[in-house]
Amino acid sequence: MLFSINETMGQYSELFMLLAAGTYTVAFIAFAWDLAKSSKMLRAVDLKAAEIQADGTHAARVPVGVGAGAAGSGSDRSDADVSGPAGRAERPTSAVSGRGAAAGAGQTADGSMRYGGERRAPARVAVALTVLGAAIHAAGVITRALGAGRVPWGNMYEFLTTGAFVAVAVFLLVLIRRDLRFLGTFVIGLAIIMLVAASISFWTPVGHLVPALQSYWLIIHVSIAVLSSALFTLTFAMSALQLVQSHRQKTIAAGGADKLGFMRLVPNALSLENLSYRINAIAFVGWTFTLMFGAIWAEKAWGRFWGWDTKEVWTFVIWVVYAGYLHARATRGWTGTRAAWLSIVGYLCVVFNFTIVNQFFNGLHSYSGL
Repeated sequence: MLFSINETMGQYSELFMLLAAGTYTVAFIAFAWDLAKSSKMLRAVDLKAAEIQADGTHAARVPVGVGAGAAGSGSDRSDADVSGPAGRAERPTSAVSGRGAAAGAGQTADGSMRYGGERRAPARVAVALTVLGAAIHAAGVITRALGAGRVPWGNMYEFLTTGAFVAVAVFLLVLIRRDLRFLGTFVIGLAIIMLVAASISFWTPVGHLVPALQSYWLIIHVSIAVLSSALFTLTFAMSALQLVQSHRQKTIAAGGADKLGFMRLVPNALSLENLSYRINAIAFVGWTFTLMFGAIWAEKAWGRFWGWDTKEVWTFVIWVVYAGYLHARATRGWTGTRAAWLSIVGYLCVVFNFTIVNQFFNGLHSYSGL
């Protein structure tokens, strides 16, 4: 009877995960639509501003002695145009910098990443769908836990599904204070990839844990690891965008054409780097506790704090990479693209640790269920 209930809860969990993946997919499309639509709107604003500037230049060249009254009325109309429709057209979104001036090809989103009074319908729809998807996803995680009779972190399937949920939840929590909707396509895209990988490559039926995992340290150690990994996911997306934005800014400064109009909704490279650094610093503290608590758990489970197990080694490698990133940026002046690449390398190590190491390296931490 109990086995039947557990199996049923497991089936409900899989259904919720499928529904969450579908909802996230629609949200991903909405986020992409927002970027495309806003980019098109900003290009239209540029053209309008250029036309107004050209009209103003033409009006200024009218001889004073010829039709002074007409010229004056034309000048009045031009001024009215600039302060009226054009002024409104310059602000399709609060993300456009240089308010009060004509929009330019090199403008990017406000570095403070604060919300403005704009109404971007696709972005609002995307966020609402993400909230709905996260609620469904939470139901999937909870039913998996009920079916297993424990926290759902015992194998790769459960870690990926829970990790994807935490990444989305952290993204939504940060959205309360900062306008990071430009990260939506990246974060939701990664969540979809994690759910698909969990269902196709790492699916594991509901079951009991191996004896080494039957400890309260599982909750402490893995919960901090999942939360830190979610924060690293955000900084990975920011660092990738930083590289693209930095290249775009250099191209525009050199007089080149702006071929990435949607990046105008993204803050400048320096703002992305600064926020990424702050979040990485918080995640690094969490990863330090992950390493420490893992060693304590290892001593209680196997009688030693450190055994050079593959998983332990790669957990330490991740710590070293992010420690090097924080140190290099804070004291050695490693800013800009070098800092972004270090952050990306750190996240690739995280991905390697939780996929390749679990799947292809045998050791005491081989709990992937494969």
